[in-house]
Amino acid sequence: MAVKIRLRRMGAKKAPFYRIVVADSRYPRDGRFIEEIGYYDPTKEPTVLKVDDEKAKSWIAKGAQPTDTVKALLKKNGTL
Repeated sequence: MAVKIRLRRMGAKKAPFYRIVVADSRYPRDGRFIEEIGYYDPTKEPTVLKVDDEKAKSWIAKGAQPTDTVKALLKKNGTL
């Protein structure tokens, strides 16, 4: 099972916000997931980013691969 840490799109049309989730790579973007570890709202000023650092680090230690976007967000947050 290839596990990824990725964004799950939520919100209304043209007003998105994202949840950072751990999911099997075979599931659809907004489909089933294993655990929610944070959220990201780019529409607010300044952008809102909240991540549970402990959960993110434990999933990465277990072998979960963050997507490029999530990796950039985690670096910005100071988790990686």
